[in-house]
Amino acid sequence: QVQLVESGGGLVQTGGSLRLSCVVSGGRTNDLSLGWYRQAPGKRREFVAGSSRDGIEGTADSVRGRFTISRDNAKNTVYLQMNSLTVEDTAVYYCNFDLGGSYFALLGKGEGDDWGRGTQVTVSS
Repeated sequence: QVQLVESGGGLVQTGGSLRLSCVVSGGRTNDLSLGWYRQAPGKRREFVAGSSRDGIEGTADSVRGRFTISRDNAKNTVYLQMNSLTVEDTAVYYCNFDLGGSYFALLGKGEGDDWGRGTQVTVSS
Protein backbone atom coordinates (compact mmCIF):
# COMPACT_ATOMS: atom_id res chain seq x y z
CA GLN A 1 0.00 0.00 0.00
CA VAL A 2 1.39 3.36 -1.04
CA GLN A 3 1.91 5.80 1.79
CA LEU A 4 3.18 9.37 1.69
CA VAL A 5 4.64 11.55 4.43
CA GLU A 6 4.94 15.30 3.98
CA SER A 7 7.50 17.51 5.70
CA GLY A 8 9.29 20.82 5.38
CA GLY A 9 6.59 23.23 6.40
CA GLY A 10 7.13 26.07 8.82
CA LEU A 11 6.78 29.77 9.49
CA VAL A 12 8.24 32.14 6.92
CA GLN A 13 7.92 35.83 6.15
CA THR A 14 6.30 37.22 3.04
CA GLY A 15 8.67 36.88 0.13
CA GLY A 16 10.48 33.93 1.64
CA SER A 17 10.92 30.39 0.38
CA LEU A 18 10.34 26.86 1.59
CA ARG A 19 10.86 23.44 0.09
CA LEU A 20 8.41 20.74 0.98
CA SER A 21 9.21 17.05 0.72
CA CYS A 22 6.95 14.06 0.31
CA VAL A 23 8.52 10.66 0.86
CA VAL A 24 6.76 7.73 -0.78
CA SER A 25 6.79 4.22 0.65
CA GLY A 26 5.08 1.07 -0.55
CA GLY A 27 5.60 2.08 -4.15
CA ARG A 28 8.03 3.70 -6.53
CA THR A 29 7.71 7.31 -7.60
CA ASN A 30 8.67 6.16 -11.13
CA ASP A 31 5.34 4.36 -11.30
CA LEU A 32 3.17 7.13 -9.88
CA SER A 33 1.69 10.42 -10.83
CA LEU A 34 2.19 12.76 -7.87
CA GLY A 35 0.60 16.00 -6.82
CA TRP A 36 0.69 18.68 -4.17
CA TYR A 37 -2.46 20.16 -2.68
CA ARG A 38 -3.30 22.63 0.04
CA GLN A 39 -6.14 23.54 2.32
CA ALA A 40 -6.37 26.95 3.91
CA PRO A 41 -8.56 27.57 6.97
CA GLY A 42 -12.21 27.66 6.00
CA LYS A 43 -11.51 26.71 2.39
CA ARG A 44 -11.68 23.57 0.33
CA ARG A 45 -8.60 21.61 -0.51
CA GLU A 46 -7.14 22.69 -3.83
CA PHE A 47 -4.66 21.41 -6.35
CA VAL A 48 -1.29 23.18 -6.35
CA ALA A 49 1.07 21.26 -8.62
CA GLY A 50 1.33 17.91 -10.34
CA SER A 51 3.86 15.64 -11.98
CA SER A 52 2.48 12.77 -14.02
CA ARG A 53 4.19 9.45 -14.47
CA ASP A 54 4.45 10.29 -18.15
CA GLY A 55 6.43 13.46 -17.50
CA ILE A 56 3.76 16.14 -17.67
CA GLU A 57 4.11 18.82 -15.01
CA GLY A 58 1.95 21.76 -14.14
CA THR A 59 0.90 24.21 -11.48
CA ALA A 60 -2.25 26.04 -10.50
CA ASP A 61 -2.66 29.57 -11.79
CA SER A 62 -2.35 30.99 -8.27
CA VAL A 63 1.21 29.67 -7.84
CA ARG A 64 2.53 29.59 -11.38
CA GLY A 65 5.96 31.13 -11.67
CA ARG A 66 6.52 30.83 -7.92
CA PHE A 67 6.13 27.12 -7.12
CA THR A 68 7.90 24.23 -8.81
CA ILE A 69 7.30 20.52 -8.43
CA SER A 70 10.13 18.07 -8.89
CA ARG A 71 10.86 14.48 -8.07
CA ASP A 72 13.90 12.44 -7.13
CA ASN A 73 13.09 8.89 -8.07
CA ALA A 74 16.29 7.60 -6.49
CA LYS A 75 15.05 8.92 -3.15
CA ASN A 76 11.40 8.08 -3.83
CA THR A 77 10.59 11.69 -2.99
CA VAL A 78 8.63 14.51 -4.60
CA TYR A 79 9.34 18.13 -3.73
CA LEU A 80 7.53 21.44 -3.88
CA GLN A 81 9.82 24.45 -4.08
CA MET A 82 7.88 27.52 -3.02
CA ASN A 83 9.30 30.99 -3.66
CA SER A 84 7.94 34.52 -3.21
CA LEU A 85 5.49 33.29 -0.60
CA THR A 86 2.50 35.43 0.35
CA VAL A 87 0.05 35.26 3.24
CA GLU A 88 -2.44 33.71 0.81
CA ASP A 89 -0.17 30.66 0.61
CA THR A 90 -0.79 29.88 4.28
CA ALA A 91 -2.31 26.40 4.40
CA VAL A 92 -1.75 22.78 5.24
CA TYR A 93 0.03 21.20 2.27
CA TYR A 94 -0.55 17.60 1.25
CA CYS A 95 0.81 15.29 -1.37
CA ASN A 96 -1.14 12.54 -3.07
CA PHE A 97 -0.71 10.11 -5.90
CA ASP A 98 -2.44 8.38 -8.76
CA LEU A 99 -1.49 4.98 -10.09
CA GLY A 100 -2.25 5.98 -13.64
CA GLY A 101 -0.20 8.13 -15.93
CA SER A 102 -2.75 10.90 -16.31
CA TYR A 103 -1.92 14.39 -15.13
CA PHE A 104 -5.63 15.17 -15.16
CA ALA A 105 -6.36 12.45 -12.60
CA LEU A 106 -4.33 14.48 -10.14
CA LEU A 107 -6.64 17.45 -10.67
CA GLY A 108 -9.61 15.35 -9.59
CA LYS A 109 -8.35 14.35 -6.15
CA GLY A 110 -10.81 15.33 -3.46
CA GLU A 111 -12.36 14.56 -0.13
CA GLY A 112 -13.22 11.02 -1.18
CA ASP A 113 -9.54 10.16 -1.41
CA ASP A 114 -7.19 9.23 1.41
CA TRP A 115 -5.01 12.04 2.72
CA GLY A 116 -2.04 12.15 5.06
CA ARG A 117 -1.41 14.61 7.86
CA GLY A 118 0.12 17.24 5.64
CA THR A 119 2.60 19.90 6.65
CA GLN A 120 1.66 23.37 7.86
CA VAL A 121 2.96 26.41 5.98
CA THR A 122 2.40 29.77 7.61
CA VAL A 123 3.42 32.97 5.89
CA SER A 124 3.54 36.09 8.03
CA SER A 125 3.22 39.64 6.73
